[in-house]
Amino acid sequence: MRYLTAGETHGPQLTAIIEGFPSNVTLNFEELNHQLHRRQLGYGRGRRMQIEKDTAQIVGGVRHGKTTGAPIALVVVNNDWKHWTTVMGIESVEEDNEGKRRVNRPRPGHADLNGGLKYNQKDLRNILERSSARETTMRVATGAVARQLLAEFGIKVAGQVIRIGDVEAKRQELPLDELIAVTEASPVRVVDKEAEAQMIAAIDAAKEDGDTLGGIVEVIIEGVPVGLGSHVQWDRKLDGKIAQAVLSIQAFKGVEFGIGFEAAERRGSNVHDEILYSADKGFSRRTNRAGGFEGGMTTGEQIIVRGVMKPISTLYKPLQSVDIDTKEVFTAQVERSDTCAVPAASVIMENVIAWEVANAFLDKFGGDSIEEIRANLNNFLAQVESY
Repeated sequence: MRYLTAGETHGPQLTAIIEGFPSNVTLNFEELNHQLHRRQLGYGRGRRMQIEKDTAQIVGGVRHGKTTGAPIALVVVNNDWKHWTTVMGIESVEEDNEGKRRVNRPRPGHADLNGGLKYNQKDLRNILERSSARETTMRVATGAVARQLLAEFGIKVAGQVIRIGDVEAKRQELPLDELIAVTEASPVRVVDKEAEAQMIAAIDAAKEDGDTLGGIVEVIIEGVPVGLGSHVQWDRKLDGKIAQAVLSIQAFKGVEFGIGFEAAERRGSNVHDEILYSADKGFSRRTNRAGGFEGGMTTGEQIIVRGVMKPISTLYKPLQSVDIDTKEVFTAQVERSDTCAVPAASVIMENVIAWEVANAFLDKFGGDSIEEIRANLNNFLAQVESY
């Protein structure tokens, strides 16, 4: 299973095509668009979220509410396109730089300068329009399709914010359904109400200073069977694929599983998860410090992944840059942006991980239809039970 996305942040639409999705999966269109709506929420978002009301149109691969096995085509229209039709149109224009809204002052922390040098583009708008985090709209859409496949087999996905700036939420162990309910009601997607108030205050302070904040988000997936991924080749390790997917999200700079980097501070006896066995539950682990993975494969425990998001690079008090035409020192160009997108990044991370887990699920139990996949899964579970 794979997907491709296309489109620019101020273009007419964003597009995704999913190939290899099985047939006869019932798609809940409201749930698909619910995920897109969640991505637009969160304290600290900018004015773009007030303009766009993201709704996905399915224009291929689904008939009468069910997938057909053909490529699934998704489209999200950009409402802001009406203000950018000349600037972003495909037709040739003879306007001056102001009319084209040409960008010649690269913003530190963005793809602007590297992309301009790589693709030999003297208008850096050609880089920023595609490298924008607006592209994650379609990754959430594809993840929303994937998580409906996972739901067919009782696999649940949840996310929460662990840190914004220097404010860290106290860790609280909750059943996944309760965690989802509490974080959905929080403007910064945390369980800890004291930390929630401090995070909101920190975002307000950063906005007043023309600055931005990053943070840490955590995704938990439960109900995943043992054995997704493989140890036999480096590029088949599922935790490696998830790590790549997380780091591909704009502004993400780090990823860890389970206790993650804390493992470096501990002795091995306080890192590895002891193996248990009981007749009714089969094999299990006493703890889950590994975050649901051993040898690149799922253990059957919860998958626990954390990602680090840097502060957004666009500042309303911009940093120093250099004009690519004159080579003179200037402050970087300002594009509309957020003060803090960490709560939204939690939603994005949920969906990119859901895609990778669903893909690994199909690799293991693959079939052309949901019925064939279910039969393959049941055969494997019977094999594991009799081991």
